[in-house]
Amino acid sequence: MQGSLDQDRLKSLAATFSGALLRQGDDGYEEARRVHNGLIDKRPALIARCLGTADIVDAVGLARESGLEISVRGGGHNVGGRAVTDGGVMIDLSLMKSVRVNPDAHTVRAGGGVTWREFNRETAVHGLATTGGVISTTGIAGLTLGGGLGWLLGKYGLSADNLVSVELVTAAGEVLNVTADEHPDLFWALRGGGGNFGVASSFAFRAHPLRQIVGGLVAHPVAAAKDVLRFYRDFTASVPDDLTAFAGLVHAPDGSGVPLVALIICHSGPLAQAQKDVRPLLEFGKPALVQVSPMPYQVINTILDAAFPRGALNYWKSSFIASLNDDAIGAMIDRFAACPSAMTGIVIEHFHGVATRIGVTDTAVPHREPGYNFLAASVWTDPAATDQNIAWTRATYTDMEPFFARRRYVNYLGDDEAPDAVQSAYGPNYTRLVEIKRRYDPDNLFRLNQNIKP
Repeated sequence: MQGSLDQDRLKSLAATFSGALLRQGDDGYEEARRVHNGLIDKRPALIARCLGTADIVDAVGLARESGLEISVRGGGHNVGGRAVTDGGVMIDLSLMKSVRVNPDAHTVRAGGGVTWREFNRETAVHGLATTGGVISTTGIAGLTLGGGLGWLLGKYGLSADNLVSVELVTAAGEVLNVTADEHPDLFWALRGGGGNFGVASSFAFRAHPLRQIVGGLVAHPVAAAKDVLRFYRDFTASVPDDLTAFAGLVHAPDGSGVPLVALIICHSGPLAQAQKDVRPLLEFGKPALVQVSPMPYQVINTILDAAFPRGALNYWKSSFIASLNDDAIGAMIDRFAACPSAMTGIVIEHFHGVATRIGVTDTAVPHREPGYNFLAASVWTDPAATDQNIAWTRATYTDMEPFFARRRYVNYLGDDEAPDAVQSAYGPNYTRLVEIKRRYDPDNLFRLNQNIKP
């Protein structure tokens, strides 16, 4: 059972709090409690909209002393809705938008409420980039703490692999500067261990010189899906680190709902080499649409945004697959043909390059094998169709289970997973994560996440 707000402490906090403290009925409360996934409908007892680290410390203290559940909102993009607590204290970092680029050191310090669109806009001014989300409205915090799959994973690794430091507010209210040299055990855990260890008020990343990429979309009629996905499998078996290619069974974004099989690409190498490397993708088969060209790096991060609009209803299920063999391809095509929403897609994300050459135990992220992640991403807008869409996603996941590896990307886990889902996601790193959780959060104050129980 949850406790209740300590009214005296709340009054004391209100006198010094730099941000806003919102309760039900207050102006701004309804908007602040909403997250990207419109399926999530929770009402915190208090929303603490923080402007700085001191606000976070006080909000954590209030929740701890009141016995209330804590949720932490960065970008609010997590599909499971863990950014919002029902009846507890929501620590909202979305106003903490500072981004400071050091172009000489090639580092970037960003606040816990920054999204990748905002991050990329600032780094682009200096011709720099780091691996970020494939949807620009995603927050840097949640994505990085869970690993951070993105377009540059082949060349520069995951977002977590580019982390330099984190300012962290612990369950005890301490403020720690966490680096490879200071609190190295915690630094290891934060690179993939999610929000289990505290509230990350800011992050510092390594950035890399990058202004332009060659990228975009190649789409074929869905009737060609089997041939296109076989080609994709064979093509990605030997792609260079500079080239990331994802595949998807999707619907045309023009509102027609026409089913397509699409390849989405990003090449971050020199222009001449990029054009040579992507040519086979452009010349295979008879595509219905080819939109591939040189573009600023930050543009490729927006290419999928329209497919995941804020407020749409979302339900996802995902796992790495052991092999993208013909039977797995056939099962995906069959399930896609039965999907009930023209906004829904099945996505295949290729892991390769630098992200797979880091040791399994070097960070908390254990997913270091080359291969593919499967994602059934259901998106719809009519609440009356919720049961139908969720049922399709679950059935699709069940039909794909014979092809799955024992690896799952923690950022895609939902709220209805098997009891061992988190342990399976961390594999050989789980035991060490439990030990670190016991050290920094023995009472599991931070539990509204992909929880590692102490």
